[in-house]
Amino acid sequence: MSDFEPFYDVKHSYEDNYEQGPFGAFAEALKATPSVTSGDSSPYEGEPGKKTSAGAEEKPEGKAAVGAEGEPAGSTFLGQPVNLPFGIPAGPLLNSRFTTAAFRMGFDLATYKTVRSRAWGCNPFPNVLAVHPKSADGSLTPGSAELDEGVLADTDYEQPISISNSFGVPSQSPDVWQPDMRAAIAAAGLGQVLVPSFQGSRVEGMSEEEYIADHATTARLIKETGAKFMVMNTSCPNEGHNRLLCHNPLLVGRITEAVKQEIGDIPLMVKLAYIPSDDDLELMVRSTVGHGTVQGFSTINTISAKLVDANGNQALPGAGRDRSGVCGNAIRGAGLDMVARLAAIREKLGLDFKINGVGGVVSPADYQAYRNAGADSVMSATGAMWDAELARKIKSSIK
Repeated sequence: MSDFEPFYDVKHSYEDNYEQGPFGAFAEALKATPSVTSGDSSPYEGEPGKKTSAGAEEKPEGKAAVGAEGEPAGSTFLGQPVNLPFGIPAGPLLNSRFTTAAFRMGFDLATYKTVRSRAWGCNPFPNVLAVHPKSADGSLTPGSAELDEGVLADTDYEQPISISNSFGVPSQSPDVWQPDMRAAIAAAGLGQVLVPSFQGSRVEGMSEEEYIADHATTARLIKETGAKFMVMNTSCPNEGHNRLLCHNPLLVGRITEAVKQEIGDIPLMVKLAYIPSDDDLELMVRSTVGHGTVQGFSTINTISAKLVDANGNQALPGAGRDRSGVCGNAIRGAGLDMVARLAAIREKLGLDFKINGVGGVVSPADYQAYRNAGADSVMSATGAMWDAELARKIKSSIK
């Protein structure tokens, strides 16, 4: 690994990161005095306020954000005005310190790491390894034999970066994350919004109805924080290979109906894994958007792969960890494919829903590729971890 320090330190445990992070440039951003726009180095992060007689800035009346040049005037995310529809998805932003630092670094969409209705432990350390697909461009293809035969994983982190994501979706208890989420929401600057993420929790002996109800309960807990919208994760690879919730569109439809009964008019987005079948993907859209319960999709999550060390042995220690989700550069092609196919289904059905493109965004060109594919907004986790300046670079590239 180079001397660069990612804001989530992969050399330390999740618990240490939660208590001590963020690190690197994000830590420095927290020490600095925030500007009125919480992203003081970018010319596109908000309209400077007028100076008062005391020399301080005040927010302009009636304006929430100013979009970047080259972006449509009045960019929004699920109805909320944003400077640039770009940010960080669920995963590396563990608490309000991380999300606040993200805002200050110019990421206008900051997703609070997925929460649950109860405390939930993390998989054992290590959780992140560098992943090295065999292809010349470092990509992984969904459904390919390589995913089952084994992909090399080690601690040799190199650009363009691809990594494992083997956390198990840990969560603090609601009495911890609710007040912290309120603080995270309040820390957003002009033209910036916090994006809460949640999922239901499967426990032994739980019935399907109880599983559905757990989603609704967690959504209600988020609503109580004052959130303006939320994302429901149906694509956690830690739920088990080939048994992701999003592989059951009809059940997702039932869950979203229960969730909407709790949150009312608050917009709901669903996080999807890669779904290879167009018919299954269209059924997902019809079962959710078609019933008025979902206002958008965020896609993709990680791609599940068997990870091995240089000797062909299991790379991540512990039972049940022969496979892990892979994210970063390796999954960009799959992410772009899913976005394009969702956009085509949106046009075919004449339905109104938003698409948030995620996967392998490590450069301004990747951001633009997702927008060209049909994404209304774009997010980067791994790319942002390894390049804290990514949002500012994208804004500077838009002319």
